[in-house]
Amino acid sequence: MVAHVLSVNLAVPRRVPGTVRKTGIDKRPVDGPVPVRAPGDRATGLGSGFQGDEIFDNRHHGGDDQAVYVYAREDLDAWAAELGRELPGGVFGENLTTTGLDVTGALIGERWRVGADLVLEVSVPREPCNTFARWMDVPGWLRTFTRRAVPGTYLRVISPGEVRAGDEIVVEHRPEHEVTVGLAFRAMTLERELLPRLLDAPALPAKILAKARKYATTAP
Repeated sequence: MVAHVLSVNLAVPRRVPGTVRKTGIDKRPVDGPVPVRAPGDRATGLGSGFQGDEIFDNRHHGGDDQAVYVYAREDLDAWAAELGRELPGGVFGENLTTTGLDVTGALIGERWRVGADLVLEVSVPREPCNTFARWMDVPGWLRTFTRRAVPGTYLRVISPGEVRAGDEIVVEHRPEHEVTVGLAFRAMTLERELLPRLLDAPALPAKILAKARKYATTAP
């Protein structure tokens, strides 16, 4: 199956349920091409890599290492069957909903060409937060999502370009290691004994690599 973009999703600003804070987690599919570029520093840059998208919590989200968030339609469908409700593209806060691509099995540092010009690099798995839990409104959602270890992934923008629904996704480079999105997520959450393995993936953010290095040198 040829991998492609099923939908491009941008934020519809709203209040975090039960709070007065604003969030951009509610993303909706849009028509037409959307420019994508590296947003720069998390604190001072543009936030999202997508023009027209919005991030309100730039302490925890956005910046070059989290420029693009991707989730597979196949994984959304599995969650929809389990939860017994429809999950449209963008409902997990993803910018790109894909099909035909094993996102959990992607290697950290893997590069994808999307459409004609856009090149993205797999950087780090998404870690669930309280805003995500409030948005989903499912009892025990953070625990359930974490145990499933199908987190979707963030990507960096290597070469800017435009993206639209229907664009083909081609994996242009796969690093010579075995650190997948799924393994990295498990190491970062419930299976800390896996942290030393993350040192094989230098494309991970420096903060994650520092944590892995510390664990490797201090663990019994």
